[in-house]
Amino acid sequence: MIKKYLKGFYSTNILLGLCLCVCAQEKHAQREVVNKQGWTFGALPVIAFNSDEGFKYGGLVNFFDYGDGVGYPDYNRSLYVEWSRTTKGSGINQMIYDSKVLIPNTRLIAEISYKTEQALDFYGFNGYGAFYNPDYEDQDHSSYLSRMFYRIDRSRFVVKSDFHINLIGTKLRALAGVSFVNIKTEEVDIDKLNKGLSKEDKLPEHEEQPGLYRYYVDAGIIPAKEKKGGANGLIKIGGIFDTRDVEANPGKGVWAEAFLLANPGFDGSAYVKVVVNWHQYNTVVPDYVNFAYRLSYQPKVFGDIPWYMRPNIYNSRRDRYGLGGVYSLRGIVRNRIVGDGVAFANFELRTILLRTVIKKQNFYLGLVPFVDMGMVTNEVDVDYSLLPADVRLMVQPETDQESIHASYGAELKFVLNDNFIVSTSYGRVMDKRDGNSGFYIDLNYMF
Repeated sequence: MIKKYLKGFYSTNILLGLCLCVCAQEKHAQREVVNKQGWTFGALPVIAFNSDEGFKYGGLVNFFDYGDGVGYPDYNRSLYVEWSRTTKGSGINQMIYDSKVLIPNTRLIAEISYKTEQALDFYGFNGYGAFYNPDYEDQDHSSYLSRMFYRIDRSRFVVKSDFHINLIGTKLRALAGVSFVNIKTEEVDIDKLNKGLSKEDKLPEHEEQPGLYRYYVDAGIIPAKEKKGGANGLIKIGGIFDTRDVEANPGKGVWAEAFLLANPGFDGSAYVKVVVNWHQYNTVVPDYVNFAYRLSYQPKVFGDIPWYMRPNIYNSRRDRYGLGGVYSLRGIVRNRIVGDGVAFANFELRTILLRTVIKKQNFYLGLVPFVDMGMVTNEVDVDYSLLPADVRLMVQPETDQESIHASYGAELKFVLNDNFIVSTSYGRVMDKRDGNSGFYIDLNYMF
């Protein structure tokens, strides 16, 4: 029972602390905004527990340089650093530098990161075209196979630089970028995950119960040359149109971008994708209520995308891994929607419940109801006949075809100086084929 409630639990001590700060404001606290100058920062501890991955611990910090403060709440540059680990081997090592002043008339966004995941979600390809049965993961259900049936072990190393080059002020910009992505994949390490578990909670060995990944590899659905991952060099070129009044939480404006993303094929798998993202922000009640939405279409136009690169979703600021989860479709299980092309949308009503100034620091508390949706638009050709008959009955949907996946929920925002944004999110699915619900703690608005 204890493990049931601990699994996926995130510490909210920092959030409670921010709540106390807001609630403890002076009776006549100032309502005006303090223009920040120079460097400030926000920090957040990372604490979590999962019975299969162990305790997660570490921290993150985000530094902001506001210069002389004239442009506040927009910053001149920022540096984001995160280091976290779990007791069973997963970890994040990440640094992101974002500067509008280092290169004249150019914004530079650079990242270096190394992430390891002992149990990354893998549900196959084509959304509802891949059968997902949560009972296979439920240890108390008669259909239980393994908690790791839909999981893989993956490490991901990324080095990237994106350049936003001003053409007409900052409203119209050219986009150019290069990145190197090296991904390694394999079956989860059952021996490591079983350490410290009671006999009844231990996972079955792969020989006793293979996971979906092994079934796909053995059948050739995942090609032998790609089964361990690989390296991709990506080139990004396009344009950005941006009329937002501020960046962190715009009250009005449009942020639109379109670019080509190409892998030249040094590893033998050349491909090209088109990425079109449209973000729009609309004031409902000035300073307190905004309606924001994002529309994205990311189809393949040429080549063969390696299976381990298909989950990636792209924008001009920060690429994400997986359609489904905290960064794309909140409440839907991670990586549920994977194909050669995807489309998705997010709709948010961004409300500010309380603003205050405490010791010359700007705070606000926000509530954001949302609806998310997405689907595969370019399906992967999957030949289920390659699987053994008994396995095919387990993993091939009989009648399901891809359609829109959707979720809904709300986020609570705790915001320091407009840019350090702690977000707690809860989302629920509209179709049980996408899981059940998700609870997250992260930074920033989604878009």
